[in-house]
Parts: sequence; structure tokens; C-alpha cells
Amino acid sequence: MTTGEKDLRTLLATMHPVRRDGEFVYVLWPHGRPLAGGVEAAVREAEGLTVVMPRSEADGLGLSYDFVGAWITLEVHSALEAVGLTAAVSAALTAAKISCNVLAGFHHDHLLVPVADVDRALEALHELAEDAGRQRPAQKPVLRTETPADRPAILALTAAAFAVSPKTGLPVEGEPEEVKLLARLFECAEYLPEFSIVAELDGQIVGHVISTRGWVGELELLGLGPIGVVPRLQRHGIGTALVKETAVRANAAGERGIALLGSPEFYARFGFVPSVTLGVEPPEPSWAGHFQLLPLAVWPGGVSGSFRYAGPLANN
Repeated sequence: MTTGEKDLRTLLATMHPVRRDGEFVYVLWPHGRPLAGGVEAAVREAEGLTVVMPRSEADGLGLSYDFVGAWITLEVHSALEAVGLTAAVSAALTAAKISCNVLAGFHHDHLLVPVADVDRALEALHELAEDAGRQRPAQKPVLRTETPADRPAILALTAAAFAVSPKTGLPVEGEPEEVKLLARLFECAEYLPEFSIVAELDGQIVGHVISTRGWVGELELLGLGPIGVVPRLQRHGIGTALVKETAVRANAAGERGIALLGSPEFYARFGFVPSVTLGVEPPEPSWAGHFQLLPLAVWPGGVSGSFRYAGPLANN
């Protein structure tokens, strides 16, 4: 009998995620009914027996279910006492905003993910294996000004970053509105090239932030957003680096302040404060709790009025 691998880095570097054919469902088996159909896994609880089986089998038996999953097998023989594999895989899928149910077999671990997310899940798992195989320290992104040649990659990145709505937490149907908005910002009169910044890793664009011209009365300010990071690298400091770079460039250019709509808990770390505390009303009254402003080195004080975004944002 082959001994399973225990070293986490080796497990991650050598795992080979493979999708099984078909779609699978979780079914609460009717009490007292003999097992039938192609049951792939079963868990007995005090409340009853849960089985995992092909969707077609459940449909044929008239059994109800809610979750429809794709089955991914991690083709690496992990020891049952190995520590960290499930956590690492779950973290990678969580970063990509993919839910996951784990089944541990004697030889392999198995994942059931939503059918709609299986391609992204496989991509995230392959990247996890590749990263473990490189065995190199984490890299800092290279930050630079966007060029027109970058725009297809930026729009694709934005589509991935906003595939799950930040407002509802649910998958977006069709193209996220942020993609159309960003395309319009690139072409608008208020576009400021030096404040459209990309983050690169290994020559790939993994993050982007844009700030366009805004106003309070005649006072010129910057309006930041949207900001996007590829799902697999969210919460890895790339968004933070882009915001800090924006502030550095804005101070160097003599800008007065930066306004944005976002989480107060996140942006307070950069010095953003509720805009109303500086005399600036949000464009929409309902934004009051989340509309913020970062006063820069030459903030004039005595400002009063409502913030006006660039045209595409004002009409959004």
C-alpha cells in the first residue's frame, strides 16, 4: 500500500485537478427507502442520510435537490493526517469567490463546486499548484501608468473582478456595469492619463485603478474608481498599493483631494474621512455613510458644496 504524501508544498505542487464527467447533487435520502441509483458518497447524520449522486440519477428517482455541482478530483495521494491541503485549496477558491464542498477519500480529496464556476475553479487550482512549484517569495506588483494597449486586459480584469456584485454578493448576469463605465471613462473629457494605474505581476496586469476629474463648485478634485483586482489576488495588498500610488501621484501633482464611494472600514487606513466632515456633500444623499474624501497636502479648507463626478460617473 502506497504511503500518502504529508508535505504541504509537495502536495500543492504535484496535485492535478481533474473534473469528472457529469453534474452531481446532494440529496437527503428518504427515510426507510432502500438505496438505489449511482450513489457516489454518503454521510449519515442524526437528521438522516445525505448522499451525493449524479443529477440524472436523482432526476430519474424523483429526488429533490438544490445544489448542482461539478466534481473535481485532486489527483495527488495525500495522507489522511496531512495538514493544510484542504485549507490551502479552500483559501484559493475563497479568494476567487467560489463555494466549495470537500469530500476526503483514502487516496484523494474531492471538491464539489457550482457548475457555473468549475472553469474558474480549475484555473485557480492550477495556479495554486504552479505557485507552490515555483517555491519563490511573494513578489510585489509593478505599478505603472496605463497605456491604450493595456485596455483590453484591463476591461477583462474588471469583468472578472466584478463578476460577483459588491452590492448584493451574488453573481452578475451578463457583463458587469463597471466594464461599460470604465470604457466610457477612458474616452471622456475628464480622463487623466497619469491617474489610470495598472499593477503587473510576471508581465500580466492583475490590478487597475482610475481617477478622473471631479469638482466641488470650481474646486478641482479627483474622483477615484472603479478599482479592480483579479479575484485570485484580492486581499493580497494589490488594491492597497494602487490606492497608495494614487495618493502619492496626486500629492506630487498638486491635487487638492481625492473623493470616492466605498467601505469606510477599508479606506480609513489611507486617511479618508466622511466627506461631510470637510464640507463636501455626496452626489447622492443616500451615499452619506460611504462617500469619503482624502484631503491632500494643499487642501484649501473652507470648502462647501456637492461633489460632481466626471460625466460617465455622474450619469451612472
